[in-house]
Amino acid sequence: MRIGLLTEGGYPYVGGEGGVWCDRLVRGLDRHEFDVYAFSTGQAQEDAGWVELPPQVQRVRTAPLWVAEEDGVVHGRRARRRFTEHYGELAAALCTAAEPGTAQKSGTAQRRGIAEKPGIAEKPGTAEADRFANALHGLAELARDEGGLVAALRSERAVRALERACRAPGARRAAREARVPDLLTVADHLERALRPLSLDWYEEDGLGAVDLCHAASGGIAALPGLLAGHFFGVPLVVTEYGVRLRTHYLTRPDASPAVRSLLAAFHGLLTAETYRAASYLVPGNAHARRWQERCGADRAKLRTIHPGLDATPFARVGEDRLPEDREKDEKREKQERQEKQEHAGPHTLVWLGRVEPAKDLVSLLHAFAEVRAAEPGTRLRIVGRPSGPEGEAYLGHCRALAAQLFPDEADGPHAVGRNPVSFEELGGPGAETTADVHAGGTVTVLSSVVEGFPIGLIEAMFCGRATVSTDVGAVVEVIGGTGLVVPPRNPRALAEACVSLLRDPERRARLGAAARARALELFSVEQNVAAFRGLYLETVARTPVRRPVLDGAGDPQPFAAPAEAHVPGHWTEPTPRAVPTWAVETPEPVTETVR
Repeated sequence: MRIGLLTEGGYPYVGGEGGVWCDRLVRGLDRHEFDVYAFSTGQAQEDAGWVELPPQVQRVRTAPLWVAEEDGVVHGRRARRRFTEHYGELAAALCTAAEPGTAQKSGTAQRRGIAEKPGIAEKPGTAEADRFANALHGLAELARDEGGLVAALRSERAVRALERACRAPGARRAAREARVPDLLTVADHLERALRPLSLDWYEEDGLGAVDLCHAASGGIAALPGLLAGHFFGVPLVVTEYGVRLRTHYLTRPDASPAVRSLLAAFHGLLTAETYRAASYLVPGNAHARRWQERCGADRAKLRTIHPGLDATPFARVGEDRLPEDREKDEKREKQERQEKQEHAGPHTLVWLGRVEPAKDLVSLLHAFAEVRAAEPGTRLRIVGRPSGPEGEAYLGHCRALAAQLFPDEADGPHAVGRNPVSFEELGGPGAETTADVHAGGTVTVLSSVVEGFPIGLIEAMFCGRATVSTDVGAVVEVIGGTGLVVPPRNPRALAEACVSLLRDPERRARLGAAARARALELFSVEQNVAAFRGLYLETVARTPVRRPVLDGAGDPQPFAAPAEAHVPGHWTEPTPRAVPTWAVETPEPVTETVR
């Protein structure tokens, strides 16, 4: 079958989120054809170029989200009226939609200001959802018929339509309080978000020619899939390893309440329409699945498929940790005892990831102080690069804290001291690859207070390492009883868990072997590709025929278009099959002579 893969800021570009996962999926499904429809997020990403594409990628079409490309079309009176009607409907849906994150209230509770069900996010009403979907389709049809949508979205008419919706009866209080700067900010954001409506992708030889659209994320990336379903009835599958709506709820903290309310309403309605139109929703873990259900996803459409990682780079390290390899275990224990006698740390804790405040390295350093008190000579390796300017500042703070907690140790008054905490980067001395980092450690530690799907933890499991992690995000789902899990922001619990594993080598080996077996079963590329192969077939099998072949009487002819018609070649145009004469000629009626 032919898959339309929809990406935003990732595949097929060299740099971008989700590019590695998409590349593994495309290469694994080599019996399918792929048309990639990609949004770029900046000039630097476009200049970096594409990854090497496999032969099953038939076509790549790209469009920038970071710049508006006008087509030079000026709307006439009739087109302006169409635009004002559809954009006004969209703005009205934003102004009257339920406030995201508010509690459900009855009439009595609303009058009293009491929430009947606190903490449950209110879903968009049916009227607002239908109004939003109709407006979205109307704007796309206008762009397809007339063009000029980008210029219209940037015009004064758009701002005035948004203002009328905010001042109309029934608008929410936050919308009524919007001022001119707020309206300009919201209109600018809507113009950027609705740029995919103006693309020339929605033709019979474009997205109309694919059998299935697969959006690699929610939000803007799914918009072409919604329009392909609207224009051509193409089914849509949406993968969300991180729920985009949750991200939008956490952004723009410095914006005015009106801006936050209107933008949250837009992304909430877009998510609701995506969840409604999609044939299947694919969360990457139970944490994302719960968020999708909270945001209105139908539970019957959810299919959890964990991200797939390549286990090959970690095979050497992981296989060396199998419990039946007694000889290697005995040599390692003997070496540890010798190092302990020589006052070189017998154990090493390893932390690997991006350096940023959410990783809570401060709690890890305080926990390591207690570990050193219980197990002298233990060392801590922090391997990773800072994430942006905030990460640089946080790394400097952690270095200063490590120097304060652990003064440089020396064997004598005239020897050079050495701090038991080292800050390194991948590719440096002793840290050539991720597998090498885990190979040099005794226990892998994760100390985050915020975590999505912990890829670094899975890499440690592939290496057969025992792990100590904080209970955040999808950590418990990934570990599944093959490691120790402690509450976040609790240095004492983190230290006690590390010490218990450092003192019990047999338990470390047992947990490491179980972790590697679990990772190979659930988180490998093979299981990911196999799951999507089955989901694609199930989606297409449940989708009605979109372009049936009719006979002379107008009735559909089943099996008139062979399956190989989608494959390029001389058989693309099906030829009429020879029909025996006995099946065409009308037989003469049999008569019996009466005597």
